[in-house]
Amino acid sequence: MTKATHGVLGTDFLDGLDRRLGQTDAALATAYPGEDERRQPIHTVYVPADTYIRSLPEDWGSEARALLDRHGGAEGLCVKTLGLPSGLATEVAPRVEAKLADSPIEDLRIDFEDGYGDRGDDAEDKEVVRAAAEVATAYSAGEIPPFFGIRFKCFEEQTRRRGVRTLDLFLGSLLAELDALPSGLVLTFPKVSTVSQVEAMVAVCDELESVHRLPTGALRFEIQVETPPLILGPDGRIPIAAALHAGAGRVASLHYGTFDYSASLQIAAAYQAADHPAADFAKQVMQVAVAGTGVHLADGSTNILPVGSREQVERAWAIHAGLVRRALERGYYQGWDMHPGHLPTRFAATFAFFRQGYPQAARRLSDYAQKVGGDVMDEPATARALARFLHRGLSCGALDELEVRDSTGLTPAGLARLARPKSDTEHLITEG
Repeated sequence: MTKATHGVLGTDFLDGLDRRLGQTDAALATAYPGEDERRQPIHTVYVPADTYIRSLPEDWGSEARALLDRHGGAEGLCVKTLGLPSGLATEVAPRVEAKLADSPIEDLRIDFEDGYGDRGDDAEDKEVVRAAAEVATAYSAGEIPPFFGIRFKCFEEQTRRRGVRTLDLFLGSLLAELDALPSGLVLTFPKVSTVSQVEAMVAVCDELESVHRLPTGALRFEIQVETPPLILGPDGRIPIAAALHAGAGRVASLHYGTFDYSASLQIAAAYQAADHPAADFAKQVMQVAVAGTGVHLADGSTNILPVGSREQVERAWAIHAGLVRRALERGYYQGWDMHPGHLPTRFAATFAFFRQGYPQAARRLSDYAQKVGGDVMDEPATARALARFLHRGLSCGALDELEVRDSTGLTPAGLARLARPKSDTEHLITEG
């Protein structure tokens, strides 16, 4: 046999291969477009609709700072509760204090579902209009969090019409006050169980956009994963993946619902938690479903509140901080907070996570960008993960632009380009 000295597959064969896989290429590009430029908040705060007032974010920040002051301050929290070394605590604590003062809530959800309950149509109608007016006033004054919106009742038969009416009335009331769809608006679609419910929600969005003359696709929503049928359907398939794609590009994120999901599996109340093995299974399925789609993930909440004695507060803080850290390590960068006292540990645990990982990530990314041999040989996919890590750290306030640029040679824009999985910036050129 003669040893080949050149390729034997000609242009005709390769052209045929392209034609054979053309539909596959197009389907993958549509279904898995990769990350987009949307910033992801690090938490979502849910409050019952009747408790929402324009000053609520500022009020929560004040309550959180007061709680810290009564229990050793931000640095004491970092050292005693989180167990951070003193040097790291002095880096994290001022950032926590600044965050509580300047932007205590990143994503606010006004809850007309479980947190509000059934108070009758007249009462809910009035509350929807009132809440929309408060939101419009806060938005116009620049006092609303970067992300905000409502959670309406689910599309199960008993609550479907009420949920749609609340969404319809809130959006109409908001647009009547603002004359344009506000940026940062988020709609939470709870207790989704089937693909058909997501398709119905798409139809509702289509109709609302048509009536209000909004651009097609302007309304997006997040799916709450709270029911086992969305994880494993009666046919043995995984509906959450199909539901996500049935959203026609409108699904912004998947949120895990700790307590409804746990209760559906007959888990005793004392053991319903975001770190239960049942929760891990559901969240891993969610994580695989969103990979490559650009859809965000959010963890659930804890119902253990930092109230009462010093011992009770410190125990609740330790539990919450541990859950936040655990979620971050598993690739869940957003979670729910249900009480002002959760804010200090949310921010402290998040900032500590990124600051602890920063030195190694910056060194490895710098070595990759400059093609310098280090003690770890990173591939392009790993470099993207390193860039995503640093970019998230910058976005949430854990890292500063100057320190990242000095250590990597990259601007935030450069990091963002490298971080996107579908970016063609495989061979990075350092900037400045």
